[in-house]
Amino acid sequence: MRTAHIVVTLLAALMAGFSGTVLLMRAEWIVKALTDYSVPRAWWTPLGAAKAAGAVGLVAGLFVPVIGVLAGIGLVVYFVGAAVTVARARWYSHIPFPLVYAVPVVGALVLGAMV
Repeated sequence: MRTAHIVVTLLAALMAGFSGTVLLMRAEWIVKALTDYSVPRAWWTPLGAAKAAGAVGLVAGLFVPVIGVLAGIGLVVYFVGAAVTVARARWYSHIPFPLVYAVPVVGALVLGAMV
């Protein structure tokens, strides 16, 4: 079970880190989506930094579990909030995208609780 926890946690961290990095780098496709969802430009850097910090926290949680749990909870709240933002913008077909990022984080939390 420990191996599965490590693999899923690293996958979740990689996905969250990628998501935070493309936002911080202002990738064209993410900028268009955030504009379509009416997310204020002033929020973009803090949101990207939050995802990147969550990714680092997940990895740190492999050594200090409480950090990983807190990072995981923060990322789940973040991605559920992103799904709500997408729904409020009435882009219903895009709701699965933030949830795809949340699933491995939830998996890492569940597997971490089982270790």
